[in-house]
Amino acid sequence: MAPSIVKRYVIAFGKYKFAGFAVFALAVGVSGLMGLEEPPPPSYNASGVMSLKQEPVTVSQTGPNIQEQGKQALNQEFLIDDQVVENIAAQVGVPPRQIRSARLRTPGTEGPQLFEVSYMDSTPERAKQVVQLLMESSVEKSRMLNTSRLDVLIAALNERIPEVEADLREAEERLVQFDRIEGAALVLGRDGMLVGNIRSTQSRQDELQRQIEEVTTQMQSLEARLGLTVDEAYTSSALSRDPIVNNLRGQIHQIESQQALLGQTLRPDHPQVVELRRQLAGLERLLENRAREVIGGEGIGQPLYDSRRVRTQSSLDPTRQEMANQLVGLQTQREMLLQNLAQTERLENELLAEFQNLPNLELERERLSQVVAIHKSLFNQLQARLIDAESARTETVSNLSIAQEPQVQEIREDAANIFLLVLIGGGAGLAAGAILIFGLSALEGRFYTMEEVRGALEGRDLSVLGTIPYIEDFDSAALAQEEPFPVLLSPHSPYLDHYESLRSTLQRVEGTPPRVVLLTSPAAEEGKSLTAYNLAIAAARAGKRTLLVEADLRSPSRAESLKISLDPQRFTEPLKHYDSMNRNAHLVPDVPNLYVIPSPGPQRQVSAVIESSELRQLLMQARARFDFVVVDSPALSRCNDTLALEPFTDGLLIVARPGITRGGLLNEYAEMLEEAEERVRVLGSVVNGAEIVVEIPYEEEEEEPVTRSSYESALYDDYLGHPEAEHPEVPTSTRNPS
Repeated sequence: MAPSIVKRYVIAFGKYKFAGFAVFALAVGVSGLMGLEEPPPPSYNASGVMSLKQEPVTVSQTGPNIQEQGKQALNQEFLIDDQVVENIAAQVGVPPRQIRSARLRTPGTEGPQLFEVSYMDSTPERAKQVVQLLMESSVEKSRMLNTSRLDVLIAALNERIPEVEADLREAEERLVQFDRIEGAALVLGRDGMLVGNIRSTQSRQDELQRQIEEVTTQMQSLEARLGLTVDEAYTSSALSRDPIVNNLRGQIHQIESQQALLGQTLRPDHPQVVELRRQLAGLERLLENRAREVIGGEGIGQPLYDSRRVRTQSSLDPTRQEMANQLVGLQTQREMLLQNLAQTERLENELLAEFQNLPNLELERERLSQVVAIHKSLFNQLQARLIDAESARTETVSNLSIAQEPQVQEIREDAANIFLLVLIGGGAGLAAGAILIFGLSALEGRFYTMEEVRGALEGRDLSVLGTIPYIEDFDSAALAQEEPFPVLLSPHSPYLDHYESLRSTLQRVEGTPPRVVLLTSPAAEEGKSLTAYNLAIAAARAGKRTLLVEADLRSPSRAESLKISLDPQRFTEPLKHYDSMNRNAHLVPDVPNLYVIPSPGPQRQVSAVIESSELRQLLMQARARFDFVVVDSPALSRCNDTLALEPFTDGLLIVARPGITRGGLLNEYAEMLEEAEERVRVLGSVVNGAEIVVEIPYEEEEEEPVTRSSYESALYDDYLGHPEAEHPEVPTSTRNPS
């Protein structure tokens, strides 16, 4: 069997061969006309040569580098750019697109470094002039490129040098500031004076420690002799020297003496005794307040503010008072020594810290010196680069020089070989025709082969339960009809096996085997009615009590093809037509066990009949009384009658046919049924009218049986002009039916 793509092309060729022949004829005609044209006038090709210059003698280092970089840009895109093309076009008076046809051939890595410029024109003078202008502009562009690169370098250096100079000045200023602040310490550390200062402070501390110990010893001796601490000695000395305290102490002593004398003769509540106690209390308060004023010291003498203690502490004799003053003086001397010692210790710590920090200061100064050196080195380098670049600019030249002036060569084209042109045009026409045929078939959107139909159905999860070949009916009466409807009335038909295979496959579908099967198709003329009739015939031939219900009320009945007489009243009373099973179920004369309920169509109020209780009751009775029920319904693209009938059946079967089924329509309704899979049961699909070889017996004049494929018969029928066939016109073997 031929591949699917070959079959598709054969079918598409049969339908669109005239378009392919037209493209082929057009290509051959155009190529023939091209061969008859006169040869074009001569053209003139001018070419010139440029060479790379040797490296010039320069005193700068930048110049040779710029020259070397300039060599890398010597290509056609740079040397012959749009600006050059427009300038030359304006000079010679031709369109710029013509100047763009000039070519520049660059040298390879090996061999002479030559650049060849070529240009073709209708006049030799203009061709030579264009090449000369192109070479001159290339030489000048190379020089300008080198000069512009040096200008960019000089501008960058002039912009960079002030920044580097500012960084250098800032680094030098930091170094100067460091020397101002830390320079003396570094000098002292390098000369050894810092160590001598540290030792001097340590000696001073030892001396102060000795003096403090001596003063402390004297103070301890005086405290032992006085029986007073330093604070107590200070308080007693101050109170003893105060005249007010002495006066108040004398008055208190007099009152106490009077109290002692009066106490011998008078009672305690005597007015004189009471008055003396009052006077005594007032004097004691005055004494305490005066003691606070004299002592002061933020509460140092707080324990002496009691009048009795103040009187005791303020009654030092001159000798003890002198010793107390001496003790206070030693205390003052000791405090001064301690302060000197603390200052000396702080000085020592500072000198030690400065000595320990001396390495860090040296490292910091070294770092600042290095930063200054780096900035200075960079500044010097930039200055040297700037001087070198300015020197190189005066020495810059172009990398190219004209090595050979333009030479002009005349070019004439030979007359075209008409035979070769026609041959090439014919080949191109054949390819274009084939592509056009494929394109037209693709735009049609139909599946041409059974492999395409099967692939599309399986791609939409519609399992293919059967593949039915194209049925050829050799009955003369059927062939005489305008639309032959080949039902398989003969029990020996070679096609019945395919329908029997479909019926048996239906009994093995997943779930409960269907008893009432609803047949439909995406569009009309896909053979769903023919499949319904022949499936019912195959079931009846298998011994099943079978009923065929024509539920397509939008089309006329096909029951006459089974030799059944139709009731003329079915058009006017469709509900009564479906009301009684016994009255309306017709037994087919030539097929035992097969009953048919013809369609009362075409009807105008189809929905009322489809949704009627009579039709539902009829299907329920059919399920109970028959072994197998086939319901023929309209195509999905015509109406929704199929979806209204499906709930009263066991599922629907979709029929598709090569040459008729359109991919877009099939995908649309397959997706719709997939979304409604919870409400609609899809049993599977059937490929009808497939190109399957079926052995069909014939009686030739020699009475020898021969066979041919039914698909070949379909193609033959196309030549006879059968309108239902949608297959291409492909010639097959002839036949001689009896």
